[in-house]
Amino acid sequence: MARTKAKKGSAGKTEVVRIGIIGGSGLYTMPGLADVREVCVKTPFGGPSDAFVIGELEGRRVAFLARHGRGHRILPSEINYRANIYAMKLLGVERIISMSAVGSLREDLRPQDFVIPDQFFDRTRHRADTFFGAGLVGHIMFDKPACGQVARWLGTACERAGVRVHAGGTYVCMEGPQFSTKAESHVYRQLRFDVIGMTNLTEAKLAREAEICYATCAMVTDYDCWHPEHDAVTIGMVIENLQKNAENAQNVIRQAVRAMPEARECPCGSALATALITDRTMIPAAAKKRLAAIIGKYIS
Repeated sequence: MARTKAKKGSAGKTEVVRIGIIGGSGLYTMPGLADVREVCVKTPFGGPSDAFVIGELEGRRVAFLARHGRGHRILPSEINYRANIYAMKLLGVERIISMSAVGSLREDLRPQDFVIPDQFFDRTRHRADTFFGAGLVGHIMFDKPACGQVARWLGTACERAGVRVHAGGTYVCMEGPQFSTKAESHVYRQLRFDVIGMTNLTEAKLAREAEICYATCAMVTDYDCWHPEHDAVTIGMVIENLQKNAENAQNVIRQAVRAMPEARECPCGSALATALITDRTMIPAAAKKRLAAIIGKYIS
């Protein structure tokens, strides 16, 4: 349940918001929010990366979460992705905008460009990436892992914000925290992947299971290590471009939030309608309780 620490309004009162924003490396706060309050959310999967910052942006209530925690304290493999997404569900979030730093695997995707990927490829090994198990089996359709509607709004928002944007492409999600070897980077290019990061596929899988629309705005910081003129990725290089991207990211978010209609017209909100395989009479009570926010409408 959500526990609210309010600057204004009624303390202890759960507030419903429909738009969630996840800030990645370099984006730990969301300037420009009005009527701000912090919300600590408890989930059956533990605590999220940080408190949620809820406020008004472009006339809409939004919930902002720093993926790595404020101060960047959490490794990609240490992030409690299930808690982050489940907490969004508990808050009432229906759409998530994910802002993420990535490396480019293509010459034309330059540092400080933004990419809106429509596909993902999994190279992770050490993380929980499903809400199911422990007596309940679910298999979601995931051929189109990003919500097409949110992705289109993000692309348009980038254009309106004056950011060079590329629509579509494949995000390969590596484990990290180390960056790629040259051999890995060249193989990813041979496989025609476009950008590389360490977090977004896990979020996308869980968001789909939670029936939340999800799309990524990938902010290019470097050329990974394949580029002959950029043969090593350094933290200094990444941070410099992160700082340059931060203002653009905030402008894009504002434009996207302003343009989003209230009603959803995509299939994300019914992703579980045919996904639950387990005989309803055999689902453990503990599983029903644990996943009530997600499966409640399907389990009597």
